[in-house]
Formats: sequence, structure tokens, C-alpha cells
Amino acid sequence: MSEGIRKMIELPEYVNGLPNVAGFENEVKRAMEEAGKVPAFFKESPVKFDKIKSAFSIALHMHQPLIPAGGDDIRTAEIISNLQYMMEHQDIGDNHNAPVFLWCYKRMGEFIPDLCAEGTEPRVMLDYSGTLLHGLRHMGAHDVIDSLKGITCNQDYRRCVEWLGSAWGHPVAPSTPIQDYRLHVLAWQQHFAGIFGIEALKRVRGFSPAEMALPNHPDVAYEFVSILKECGYEWVLVQEHTVELPGNGHHPDRPHIPHLLVCTNSEGKTASIVAIIKTQGSDTKLVGQMQPYYEAKGLAPLDLNGKKIPPLVTQISDGENGGVMMN
Repeated sequence: MSEGIRKMIELPEYVNGLPNVAGFENEVKRAMEEAGKVPAFFKESPVKFDKIKSAFSIALHMHQPLIPAGGDDIRTAEIISNLQYMMEHQDIGDNHNAPVFLWCYKRMGEFIPDLCAEGTEPRVMLDYSGTLLHGLRHMGAHDVIDSLKGITCNQDYRRCVEWLGSAWGHPVAPSTPIQDYRLHVLAWQQHFAGIFGIEALKRVRGFSPAEMALPNHPDVAYEFVSILKECGYEWVLVQEHTVELPGNGHHPDRPHIPHLLVCTNSEGKTASIVAIIKTQGSDTKLVGQMQPYYEAKGLAPLDLNGKKIPPLVTQISDGENGGVMMN
């Protein structure tokens, strides 16, 4: 296929029966380079940003692994989603929760149109692993994918949903060989574009590391940030207790404003990216109880280099297995 023709087509979701995770790197790179030249949501949003006193943001992290459970003999069992196994074996342990889990993956596609119809302006960030997206499709949960497509691609709702980039198989950065991690990041972008389209991928500007894990080794940390920048990401979500201020080694004393994550390797090379700090540890119930909203209500604009900006309280939690969220 010529390069001229490839520029005009959307990426396929599957190639030869497998999720499309490689082979269209040039198309993805070009799309992300174009994305960085224009705001993702600013022109579509009716929110008057200059009037904001304080703000909060919530993100839902969704993941299901793939396991060799498509059959009784593990040596020949098909690789399927753990969710599919739960659905097919609801008599075991807590697997009876599987239908509720499945609805959790779908329900933002129901909540957001309903809220918009009521005249509100909902906002949510979504972080779905590649294995979850593939697993949903493989098990025939096409209604879930269609529901997500509705709020991702429909002009009436897409401003309400900000997808966060992820690594395809949910690898944690500190313990994954960095060359493999790069491939996971690229694979997620390509798979996402295959499902939701190149235009939707252009609006994915932030990155959510699995388990909120950042590398401690300076060389690995440098490569981690470099990969995100190479892939077109503009910011990364970090946890306040995994970063420190270079001047005193303390945790950030103003966690509600943007920071710059700077990583220097053993050769003195430096890579940096904007960091949004997730506060309050990792209690999965905080989002369900709307703790970020109540915290933001007590905050006022802060000074940043001589300018007043609204503080941002940011939280992310598992979107299906926290008791508050699930029930």
C-alpha cells in the first residue's frame, strides 16, 4: 500500500484476527504531531475558564488481564479476558459481580448523555488498558465498545470525556524493560485509533501510568519520560508520594498546581514533562464519594509565577472494583 493511500484511511481495529498494535507507527506519530498544534477541547467547551475559583478532576482506571482460560486444559486453552472467565464461572468466589463489572465499563456512555440532556457539563477522564478493550471485543461485548464510541466520537459529548493514554498490557514502568514499555505505549495508541479513530487519538494528551508507578532508577526514569514525549503526550499523572522537590527532597507542598517532572540520567541528559499530581494516596473510594469535589470547594486561586490560577484537585481510582464505585 502506498504512503499516499495510507494517509487517507482510518486504522483497522483488527488485522488477521489480532488487535492492531503495530505497523502504523508513522500514521500515529503524524497524528500526535498534528494534535500538539491545537487545543484538544478548549474551543468546544462552554465553560468560562477565567471564572473558575477552583476545580476538581476524576479519572476512572479500568483493566482486566488476559488469561489462558478458554478451555479446561491450560496447555491448549484460548487466551481470553479474565472478565469473560468471571462471566462464565459466576459460581466461583466473587465472580457473581462480573455483570456489574461489565456495566461499569459501559455506563459512562449512559451517564454522560443523560447529564448533558439535563443541561449539565459533566467531565470525566477514562483510562482503559489495551487488554481490557481487546477482551471486551473478543467476548462479544460490542455494546460496551459502542457505548464508549458514542461519548468519544459524538460531537455532542466528546468534550465531556478525556481519555488518558496507557500502556497496552498494563505493565508497570519500574519493572518492565524500557524497550518493551515503549512498544506497549505505541501499541495502545494504535489500538485506540483502530477502535475510536485517528481524530479521537489526537485528543489523548495525558498519560496514566499503570499502578501510578514511576521508575526510581534515573536512567529508566529518563527513558520513561522520553517515551511519553516521543509519543506526543503533553502531561503525565503522578502520585504525590512518588515525586519530590529537587531543592529539599520533600513531597510537593502545592499539589494542586501543575509541576514539571524532570528526570536526568547517568550521562547528564534531561527529559521533562508536565505533571498533574494525584493527591490523597490511593484509596479507591475517594472518587465514588466525590472527595475531590469537597476538597476543591475549600480552595481559592493560587499564584503561579505572578498569575492567579485555579487549584486542581485530581483523583484516579479503579472504576469497577472499589466498593463505592461498583455498587
